Amino acid sequence: MIETRGLRKSFRSRAGRETKTVEAVRGVDLTVAEGEIFGFLGPNGAGKTTTLRMLATLIEPDGGEATIAGADLRKTPGEVRRRIGYVAQGGSTWDESTAREELVLQARLYGIGKTEAHQRAVRALDAFQLAEFADRKCKTYSGGQRRRVEIALGIIHEPKIVFLDEPTTGLDPQSRAHMWDEIRRLRTEGMTVFITTHYLDEADALCDRIAIMDHGQVVAEGTPTELKREISGDVVQVGLDVVATPQAAKALDGEAYVRKLETVDEGGLRLYVDEGATAIPQILRRLDQVGLALSSIELHRPSLDDVFLTKTGRSLRES
Repeated sequence: MIETRGLRKSFRSRAGRETKTVEAVRGVDLTVAEGEIFGFLGPNGAGKTTTLRMLATLIEPDGGEATIAGADLRKTPGEVRRRIGYVAQGGSTWDESTAREELVLQARLYGIGKTEAHQRAVRALDAFQLAEFADRKCKTYSGGQRRRVEIALGIIHEPKIVFLDEPTTGLDPQSRAHMWDEIRRLRTEGMTVFITTHYLDEADALCDRIAIMDHGQVVAEGTPTELKREISGDVVQVGLDVVATPQAAKALDGEAYVRKLETVDEGGLRLYVDEGATAIPQILRRLDQVGLALSSIELHRPSLDDVFLTKTGRSLRES
């Protein structure tokens, strides 16, 4: 559904009397399959939104090639627009309009007849659970309700692909969970969903595959499971009192299943192992052999933030 090769975009910025060129996107290669929820993950300023806006024909690339739903991005942008939906981060509803009026107008703008436009609006209102307040002005809606109207607007013309830019930013936890359900529903109905986000849990829970972007480049791509597996190994944290910690470190250091060992400041050890499930019994046996009692033992598997840290040298949470 989406294939890009070497997509690039630069902007000129003025600092005092000097003008400099900022490379926002530096040669992005992406492949998105039909029916996927594809996540674009990265901190603010990484180039996610610029890439998204190029794919949605809102800004023109400086270089590279892209095909969107079978249409050439640079040669036939009008055809691309007919085949995609786009939901911006900033919102697109009018305070004084109702959800029904917005949806009918959006359908008509795509050349859909009046009767069909009203029918599609009814279907969208039902699908997004908006029917009970469909004729209230949008300014009376909650943030979650308004966001659902915006996504309904993005798909009223039944596109093959919908681009969602930070769809849950600013929503409360309940509204976020509901939005996740709506995005999954779009996929089950056969739509390809391209979503930008900086929420790690969102990318992990929703996306079939993700690309991590940093400084205008894609630094990793794959399923969440594949990317976390690349980190290689698990972390086992052993709780011990401060006195016992040095003895435990001496006993476990050098064991074949321990790749790395660190002392925790408040007492205890952090062990980096290949397979946590098999290492834990061996750790327990070894500590028992030297007569040490532990207060706790925990298994931590790699997260997407660990992936980002490995690929970029900094934590996505920190950025």
